[in-house]
Amino acid sequence: MMTGKKHFVTYQGRDLTLFNQSNRTWTHDYGYIDRSATTLSHAGCGIFSVCHCGQWLTGREFDPEMLADFSMDHGGRGDDGTDRPALLAAMQQMGLANEFGFEYHGDGLRNDLDTLREHLLNHKGVALGNLRVGHIVSLVDARSVGNEVQALVIDSSQDCIYDRVMDHVREVIEGSAVCNPIKNKNGMIVGKKEYYTMYWVNTDTVRDFNLLHAIK
Repeated sequence: MMTGKKHFVTYQGRDLTLFNQSNRTWTHDYGYIDRSATTLSHAGCGIFSVCHCGQWLTGREFDPEMLADFSMDHGGRGDDGTDRPALLAAMQQMGLANEFGFEYHGDGLRNDLDTLREHLLNHKGVALGNLRVGHIVSLVDARSVGNEVQALVIDSSQDCIYDRVMDHVREVIEGSAVCNPIKNKNGMIVGKKEYYTMYWVNTDTVRDFNLLHAIK
C-alpha cells in the first residue's frame, strides 16, 4: 500500500507524525513572492522539518499548511526554499516559536559541529540542518558510538538513499519506512519504492545548521 501525506511511528515512547513530502498531494501553495507554481511537496522541506522539531519537543502535531502560510506572510519563503533564519526569527518575534516548544537565539546558519554535538547530546534542544545542498532535515537527538557522534534525522523526503547522504547513514528506524509510487513520463504507476524517514547519520555530514533551544 502506498503511503499517504503522513504516517505514524512510536519511537522511544514518542508518538510521532511523520510527513511524507514525496506524496504529491501536498498541493498547498508555497510559492515565492507572487506565490505561483510551487507547493509544499516541491519546496516544503523546511516547513515539514520545523513541524517535526516542534512535535519532538512538545508531543503535539503541527499543521504544515498553517506554517507555510506564516512563512510566506513573514519573509520566511526565500527564492530557493525556506529562509530558515528569517522564518525562525519571525516565529520567535511573533510568539509562534514558544508554541512549537523552542527559542531561537538569532544565530543564523552555523557549521561548528562541536556546538551541534554538545547541543544534541545534552538534550538542550533540536536543530535544522542540511545533509546535502538544498534540502533541510530535522536533527532531534544524538548518541556517541565509538569515535563518532551520530544524529537522529527526521527527513520528510527520505534522502537516506541520496548519494551525498547514503554512506553516512549508520542505522534506519524500521517503523519509519514509507512506500511511494514510481511513475513513468506518462504518469502511470509502474512500481513502488520504500525509503526511511528516520535514520541515524554521522554528524560529520551536517552543514548550515540552526539550533532550536528547548523551553524548559
